[in-house]
Parts: sequence; structure tokens; C-alpha cells
Amino acid sequence: MASGKFPLLQREEERDVEVNWEDQERINQFSRLNTRLDRLEDDYKAQKTEKEYLDDLAMEIELLDEDKPVPYKIGDAFVMLSLETAQERVEKEKEAIDARVEELDSKIQEVSAQMDKLKKMLYSKFGQAINLEKS
Repeated sequence: MASGKFPLLQREEERDVEVNWEDQERINQFSRLNTRLDRLEDDYKAQKTEKEYLDDLAMEIELLDEDKPVPYKIGDAFVMLSLETAQERVEKEKEAIDARVEELDSKIQEVSAQMDKLKKMLYSKFGQAINLEKS
């Protein structure tokens, strides 16, 4: 069965290599790590976007009048807060997102390193008979 994601190998590129239990476990582990990496990268992008929104919000809040309360979203409701309180909350949210982005970046690095190690092992045994690259 031909898949749109992975190109078919030419006859001369194929190699008959026996896949033992350990090899299959490595392939499965690589697949799980690949799925995890995709999810981490999606979460990372979402957090970066949220950080950009908070940066924009912080700049907009600075332009507001100090005497008037600011509508601030908490959960599904908006609450009127003083300008100073709203700025403090935005800064706390930015710090929390920065910490989450750092944590995600660390996890992405860790998963990528594990995948690279598995990739080397699998390519050394299977050569071009296996495709572990994203298309």
C-alpha cells in the first residue's frame, strides 16, 4: 500500500533485513516520541502566541487612563480591576508563560535527542529500508 507521506523505495534501494523484537520496540518508541514531539511543538507554538498576546495587552494597558477601572478577563467573566492590579496580573501571566515555554523547550530538546539516538541505531541497521524523516 502506498502512502502519500512516505515515498516508495526503488527496487535497488530495498534491503532484506530481519526485524527482531528489539528493533520493533525501537521503531515503536521512535513513533511514540515523534507523536509526543508534535504535541510539544504545538503546545510551544500556542504558548508563544499567548505570550505575544500578553505583550500586546501590556502595551495597551500602559496607554489607558489610571483613574478608570480596566475590564480584565478571569475565566469566562470580566472583572473590573484597577490599572495597577491589571498590570500586575498581566506580568504574572507573562512570567508563568515564560516558565512554561522554557519547560516545553527543554522537553523538546530532550525528546529530539532521544529520537536522534534511535534514528542512528535504526538507520545503521536498516539503511534506506526505513524512513524516519518527516515529510
